[in-house]
Amino acid sequence: MNVLVILIPCSLILGLGALAAFVWTVRSGQYDDPEGDAARILMDDDDPDS
Repeated sequence: MNVLVILIPCSLILGLGALAAFVWTVRSGQYDDPEGDAARILMDDDDPDS
């Protein structure tokens, strides 16, 4: 039972850290270009003339 005194705060800290990282990525615009990803997959990177 004593291990719960350590595990519960650790899990809360890790969860809050993950939530903070997600909020930071949303606010910094990481997910703002879905059309660019859709078009980028159609581009041909293997250009034999180069």
